[in-house]
Amino acid sequence: MEIEWSRPADEAQRHVAFLVRVKHRSRMEKEFLNPPDLPNWQQAFSQLVIVKAGSVRTIYVAGQVSVDEQKNLIGPGDLPAQAEQAFRNLTRALAAAGASTADVVKVNIYVKHYQPVDAAIVGEAFRRAFPHRHLPVSTWLGVEALAEEGFLIEVDAVAVLE
Repeated sequence: MEIEWSRPADEAQRHVAFLVRVKHRSRMEKEFLNPPDLPNWQQAFSQLVIVKAGSVRTIYVAGQVSVDEQKNLIGPGDLPAQAEQAFRNLTRALAAAGASTADVVKVNIYVKHYQPVDAAIVGEAFRRAFPHRHLPVSTWLGVEALAEEGFLIEVDAVAVLE
């Protein structure tokens, strides 16, 4: 830890005898994961990045889509089936980092050609994955396309553990 003392130069802070700035020099570690029970996209991106700073771990989960471990599309043309699989993959990704959906603080949901009727479909899968009383903040976006033609939904998340 480094402490810096100085006299205030700003007229608005003249009532303060000294300014104290504390600089913590903590080591931040990053871990990149591609769990074996999820598709391996490591040529393009990592499935998870875990950032450790002190006792806090922030887990960034890449967008999860409706594929199995071999990248086979699950539920072609079927939003309910794809939503279930995408959230299942999200749950697997979190588990690989030692987390669960209860640790998620932010979720982004992207739905191809979103219509208001899709909210109930996606919402059902969301509530099965997040049965908790306190839900994460979320953003739902309708998009023109996703990474591959058959994908109808993609879900990414950020989780925090202490």
